[in-house]
Amino acid sequence: MRSLFQGRLNYYYAIVQRVVGLLLMIFSVSMLAPIGVALIYGDGEIEAFAIGFAITLATGLAAWWPTRRVERELKIRDGFLVVVLFWMVLSLFGAIPLWLATQPNMSFTDAAFESVSGLTTTGATVLTGLDILPHAILFWRVLLHWMGGLGIIVLAVAVLPMLGVGGMQLYRAETPGPIKDSKLTPRIRETAKALWYLYVSLTIVSAALFWLAGNSPFDAVSNAFSAIATGGFANHDLSLGYYQSTKVELVAIVSMLIGAISFGMHFTVWRSANPLNYWRDPETRVFLIMVLGAGALTTVVLLAAGTYVDLPDAAVRAVFQVVSIGTTTGFTLGDYWVWPSFIPMFLLLGSFIGGCAGATTGGMKVVRFMLLARQGTREITRLVHPNAEIPIKMGGKVIPDRVVQAVWGFFSVYVTVFAVMFLILLATGMNELTSFSAVAATINNVGPGLGSVATNMAGIPSLAKWVLCLAMLLGRLEVFTLLVILTPAFWRR
Repeated sequence: MRSLFQGRLNYYYAIVQRVVGLLLMIFSVSMLAPIGVALIYGDGEIEAFAIGFAITLATGLAAWWPTRRVERELKIRDGFLVVVLFWMVLSLFGAIPLWLATQPNMSFTDAAFESVSGLTTTGATVLTGLDILPHAILFWRVLLHWMGGLGIIVLAVAVLPMLGVGGMQLYRAETPGPIKDSKLTPRIRETAKALWYLYVSLTIVSAALFWLAGNSPFDAVSNAFSAIATGGFANHDLSLGYYQSTKVELVAIVSMLIGAISFGMHFTVWRSANPLNYWRDPETRVFLIMVLGAGALTTVVLLAAGTYVDLPDAAVRAVFQVVSIGTTTGFTLGDYWVWPSFIPMFLLLGSFIGGCAGATTGGMKVVRFMLLARQGTREITRLVHPNAEIPIKMGGKVIPDRVVQAVWGFFSVYVTVFAVMFLILLATGMNELTSFSAVAATINNVGPGLGSVATNMAGIPSLAKWVLCLAMLLGRLEVFTLLVILTPAFWRR
């Protein structure tokens, strides 16, 4: 019996090992880009990325070679396991160049934290002195954002038919949102290609706009990578406040909003050539209304408190910060956490909602909160009419109860995980505000918190950093994808 179980385990392990090995080899190629940047700017760290490339490629090859002849269609559980393993392994290997670099001089814990933060598009950082860091290090951080934004696994499914395995299982496990079976095109590979064509095109447009707004070419590309991926890493300690430019702030607002709207919606608008489809989509419409409402409220509070006296200045900065935190990007224009205390906490709580499903944002997603609100309204109505059949609709379509139940399950698990991590951080000696905001900023993939983690997370204990790494992964993979592999049911035949 034991040998049968072991044989079955090896059978599953072989196909998962093969896919992870291939994907790790793909990831290694990305380390060549910072080497090119280092050669252009001549400020070092070529060796760190060369060693990182060699180690990552060799490890991927070592994992793939023994299983290269294994042929089997990926099942749903295989897809979840590949995604979870790959994101964990990828984060560790992404930390190697940061750990080996002479500038900055980082411990492995800090390097792993920065790598996880980059890949999960969180934007929380343990680094200071960004203005003097080598260009290769700065580029690697935003490149991690860009690759993690839409999911490197979707890219691999799109461009590597040699994987020889089913793609839908990977796509389902990787794509954020409660409804993952809707495809833009009939074939999963074509769907992934469509998503990445859009992603690349929008990134190029964003970089061009940042450049026209006055950024240097390097900063324009970096800011576009961060904004479209709703990541938040910047090349300066003052984030986008470094530029003191309203044009840059407006470009960032547009770019972040683009990244926060479903790429399926972008595809629909592009194919129909009708921008009005954004407004016709219920989730996108509610998201934009929420942004406008929060921006207006924040503007009024800033003016009433005397933080700004000029309406245009107050409006631009209020909308910028609302969009940045609300889309879980994390760019800042200054010390927004010293604004009237209502605003920082209001924005941080708003990050729990995040952007739209199918976008690059973190948080629980607008569509889930819409379903929760409608379910709550339905339960109130049932108190008055106990026997009434009241369907929940969205966009004129009835939402199956199975989806609503899944949303409630997701919400309860999300809150439970948040509470457990909050208590663990308190146990490390961090105060309540810092612990609460640190967990919120990481599990929602926002980046900046409040209290002592408002500017960076360098000063928190090492245990807290590893807990927050787990929080970032849970947020990026929407909790269930990671937790499902810990259940006994997952491993049963």
